[in-house]
Amino acid sequence: MPTVKTVMTAFPYSVDAESSVADAREFMRSHRIRHLPVTEQGELAGIVSDRDIKLLLGPDFAFPDEQALKVRDAMIRDAYTVDLDTRLDEVLMHMAEHHLGSALVTRKGRLAGVFTMTDACRGFAEFLREQVRRSGGGDEAA
Repeated sequence: MPTVKTVMTAFPYSVDAESSVADAREFMRSHRIRHLPVTEQGELAGIVSDRDIKLLLGPDFAFPDEQALKVRDAMIRDAYTVDLDTRLDEVLMHMAEHHLGSALVTRKGRLAGVFTMTDACRGFAEFLREQVRRSGGGDEAA
């Protein structure tokens, strides 16, 4: 069984909990990511998603002031965190059962990667293509 490290995004970007929500939102937009690990004093503290920020800001993004709000106001502190050697099927099942969009991946307690639904879809697509190739499929595997 493969482990989560085989499909995670290694060395992900992160943001400090004291950064403004506006800065985090712009960073996520410019890098086309939806999940951002959060650190406090260099230590992993949680995760913030574009959805968390949208919920905090409300439907019109006019109030509260996203420059005044900090990432700590939107972040999830008790984020799902796994070791990079955790079996992939266990991570996927936990995420499905708890309706989670991401998992923080650590090595010896330090951030090593992030695993998202995008990573899961990419990994599953590669798996399917390999299965078709092994079964003698032709152009369908490309």
